[in-house]
Amino acid sequence: MEREAFERALAYHCAPALVGLRCACVISLSSADYPALPRVAGRYTRLLERRGVRIEVLCRCESRWLLLVYRPELLEAHLQGREAVSLLQRRGYPTGAGLAALLRHLRRRLLWREGFPHEIGLFLGYPPEDVQGFLADPGGGRCKLCGHWKVYHDVEGARRQFARFDCSREALCSRLRAGMTLSQLFGVRETPAA
Repeated sequence: MEREAFERALAYHCAPALVGLRCACVISLSSADYPALPRVAGRYTRLLERRGVRIEVLCRCESRWLLLVYRPELLEAHLQGREAVSLLQRRGYPTGAGLAALLRHLRRRLLWREGFPHEIGLFLGYPPEDVQGFLADPGGGRCKLCGHWKVYHDVEGARRQFARFDCSREALCSRLRAGMTLSQLFGVRETPAA
């Protein structure tokens, strides 16, 4: 069933954002497997926004959808940090215009064919110093640890974060395997599909 597959994919790839350990996660899904994904994402946003989670299509790139699963309050706070603002300004983002404007600019950057916008790491809650490290070392050859992202600075802090992220993934995925749905996991009542 498409719903079960979608929920399993969300739990596997986006558990840290779903449970609030991270401000955002991104997931890429086949447009052939999910032709109505914008509608599905909207339905899940209506379901989960009562728990502080939004799901938005960032782009349909080639044959895939790129979804952002995020907690708006956490994401906005992360993007307002001094280092994040500085890095986003250097990349042309309208840093004083609010989260919606930043996401619109990111969508445009994803559609430009001038290379992938690696500053997306800021939108995923990566430490700004690691995003800057990757921008200076695009192949990642000088990173000190490779896990949920390429780490250039606080290796031990990142290891602890990665372990928490992995535990959140296992917890959500095991509950879904046991037959629960995301609405049950988050204690929200589903409304009939429109």
